[in-house]
Amino acid sequence: MNKHFLVTALCSTLGLISASGFALAETVGRYECSIVGSVSQDPVGDRDGHLLRTVQYSCLGVEGLVKDAVSTGASISEWDGSQGKYLSGGAIVRAPAGLAVSQITEGTGTVVMKDGKPIGADSSGKVEFKLGLGTLAALSGKLVRFESKPTGFGRFSIDLTTDGAAATVGTSKQ
Repeated sequence: MNKHFLVTALCSTLGLISASGFALAETVGRYECSIVGSVSQDPVGDRDGHLLRTVQYSCLGVEGLVKDAVSTGASISEWDGSQGKYLSGGAIVRAPAGLAVSQITEGTGTVVMKDGKPIGADSSGKVEFKLGLGTLAALSGKLVRFESKPTGFGRFSIDLTTDGAAATVGTSKQ
């Protein structure tokens, strides 16, 4: 095959992928967070390693729509050994001349170990912004993906992205 044919085939393939609605993740924002107080771990009692974990946290927006905003929130998750599922959670986001409220709609996590000790969890799921006012009005009604990663003991980062296809609750982009 000659080079011209390969270049044409590659360009055609890329064109078909983009025309088919293949959506790239779009960054909404990124937070750097700290756990506030101690993590509450309540054994359910039916088997070893089955517990409810409650975490309160505070975050500073470092990128995107949430840059310079402060987010305070809490989450409740159910853990079976090293695997977790978010049951409830949300945050209030305060920015200069803006306010937003978010709610976790789904999420899972996996404990991250370092030197044989748990240092946090890798988590991902979806968050719905129930309210967005002022400088955060663009968040109102948005459904976004979150991914969190531990950055040290009691510290983690959260990345918020949309997939570009269904970024607003109840509607879809066309």
